Amino acid sequence: MKSINTRDKILLATGMVTVGSLGIQTSSSLSASLFDALGPIPVSSMRMLVAAVVMLVLIRPKLAGRSKGEWLGIVVYGLAMAAMNICLYSAIDRIPMGVAVTLEFLGPCVVALAGSHHWREGLCAVVALVGVGLISFTPGGYFNPAGYLFALGSACCFGLYTLFADKVGKAGTGLDGLALSVTVAALATLPVSVSRAMHATPAQWGVIAASAVLGVAIPYTMDTLSGRITSARVVGTLFSIDPAMSVVVAALILRQTITLTAVFGVIVVSLAGALLVWTADKA
Repeated sequence: MKSINTRDKILLATGMVTVGSLGIQTSSSLSASLFDALGPIPVSSMRMLVAAVVMLVLIRPKLAGRSKGEWLGIVVYGLAMAAMNICLYSAIDRIPMGVAVTLEFLGPCVVALAGSHHWREGLCAVVALVGVGLISFTPGGYFNPAGYLFALGSACCFGLYTLFADKVGKAGTGLDGLALSVTVAALATLPVSVSRAMHATPAQWGVIAASAVLGVAIPYTMDTLSGRITSARVVGTLFSIDPAMSVVVAALILRQTITLTAVFGVIVVSLAGALLVWTADKA
């Protein structure tokens, strides 16, 4: 069988990341509608709990036969997921979703830049970084100290997430490890989710369940498989899709708008991902 070349792998990963991004941003918008009633951290925790149950039932991962290195990757991946989601939701509660998601992209952007093997790959990450600057550090940008702090915390966790999507994706079947990592994330936040579980109405649980499937089960599977067929630096740059997707989804669902300067910044960030695909054969 003919092997898939680098460009085809990146195109396939781009499709996976795009599907995942649409799910994540839709999920975030749905979850944001529950923040006033339940709070961003409980919503994130309950969403992760539902996602863990779904993935354990569907994938049924094996516990035996794993090395210490595999377990370390699974645990770190899960803890990064939990912290990333809590920080992001806390940021979205304070600043526009598009801005929060774009700041969060700094994490995988640094991973992509640090792992670059060719100047073209580094250029993609730098272009994405310029876009982030246009969104958040210009007169037309947005600034909220607490919101920025949570978004930057999410960026740090997103960087770890990107690295371990690659590590866990290439270990075993990939999806086995992912299901266990989501379970670790759910267990890490279990006290919060359990304490608020009885306060959620059936309708709110329905939103949380939809958010769990759209924002965790599907996109994290796509991210892990993308890490399996490419690398952390490629996936890190492809995550530039997230900011543009978040602005569109937030405008449609949350009716949020941002300035033209910020919109231009999102376009620049998104072009960085396209530049990576275009230069893939040349790198």
